[in-house]
Amino acid sequence: MRFTPVRVSVIALALALALIGVPALIAQEPPAEPAAAVQETTATPRTSEEIYSDLSLFGEVFDRIRAEYVDAPDERALIHAAIQGMLTSLDPHSGYLEPVDYEDVQEDTSGKFGGLGIEVTMEEGVIKVVSPIDETPAAKAGILANDFIIELDGQQVMGLTLDEAVEKMRGPVGSKIKLTVIREGVKEPLEFELARDIIAMRAVRWSMEGDVALLRLARFSEQAYVGIEDAIKTIYEERKGASPRGIILDLRNNPGGLVDQAVYVTDAFLKQGAVVLTRGRVEQESARYDARPDDLDAKIAEVPLVVLINGGSASAAEIVAGALQDHKRATLVGTRSFGKGSVQSIISLGPNGAMRLTTARYYTPNNRSIQAAGIHPDITVTQDVPEEFKGRDEIIGEAGLSGQIGGGTEEVATAGSSVYVPAEKEKDNQLQYAIKLILGEETNTAFPPKPVG
Repeated sequence: MRFTPVRVSVIALALALALIGVPALIAQEPPAEPAAAVQETTATPRTSEEIYSDLSLFGEVFDRIRAEYVDAPDERALIHAAIQGMLTSLDPHSGYLEPVDYEDVQEDTSGKFGGLGIEVTMEEGVIKVVSPIDETPAAKAGILANDFIIELDGQQVMGLTLDEAVEKMRGPVGSKIKLTVIREGVKEPLEFELARDIIAMRAVRWSMEGDVALLRLARFSEQAYVGIEDAIKTIYEERKGASPRGIILDLRNNPGGLVDQAVYVTDAFLKQGAVVLTRGRVEQESARYDARPDDLDAKIAEVPLVVLINGGSASAAEIVAGALQDHKRATLVGTRSFGKGSVQSIISLGPNGAMRLTTARYYTPNNRSIQAAGIHPDITVTQDVPEEFKGRDEIIGEAGLSGQIGGGTEEVATAGSSVYVPAEKEKDNQLQYAIKLILGEETNTAFPPKPVG
């Protein structure tokens, strides 16, 4: 099971998070069979005269700024800001990448860089921590999800763009940075001094919970499928060829990643059938990706599978969960996923950087677009949220982002979905339920799923 890249543009299925010290999650799109494009609602086409009139207006404003602004402006910065504004006005996931940012995106695919190890987003002008990454400077220092970073080395974050703040947090390995953090329930701001480190992301961590194999896939980097494959092979080797009672694939708080890795990982558990369909305005953005039989899926074909999801499971994670759910290969346990049902292309602009452009929506094998709706688990299991996190452990997801593109086939989410996962496995209700489900200590009509045909 392998695909050969055939296109120059690259596809990103990343959640709208800036990734500090984390791979940028992009890859060339694997070849696929064409699929019929859907008819999208578009604005009434404008005449060439109307378009050129607006471009003339842009030129007039640009010239007046150059000539009359109180200080001489940087013309290049003005133009790039206009491009950024044009792209970000489209949706939350489109944007312009300056050359240095584009280099970072390309560098991030190697999986090693100098960073802090936190996933962040911008909320009300300040940086909000989505999640610290395990075993990184941020996690070791005690940075927590839902912390707000208000200052970086004494400079206020308010007024900076998300990309500018991200750039300040990245840097040479060993260099230090001070973070000022506001934490709900703590009266005074907290100060952290972190030393940047090499963040080498291991995509997959696994363990045996008795006779049940637990595979934790943190993100869909280039090592996602290889990590799954290696973990399963090692499990069988250590068990002298004996199959585990079941496999739990943990996709909670997985923000997504490479589209080809989503296909590969799904294919690891399926022998045939559609994995995902993409549909855009142009023919080359409309495609179908299929699973094919191989030694790995043959080895685990009879092993029961449970997939854990929550409000932080997004994009590529939703592709995998949706495909395994539609094919009745796995039972989904947890809470509703994030709801990012769009595909972004990273298009090189040569020496001028690149643009990240939403070019398609994706659909599950049963033709579901989960845009702004998310994937609902087959069995909803909630966590016992500590008092200090109650009310702050839920996010609406894509539906809560300003400018989300809509167009989904499912009901748009209006309530939050929890992203809380206890550090102690014994307190993890979702994990413990999945284990008991596989061992037969819990029963539910959704497990095992009953394939059609």
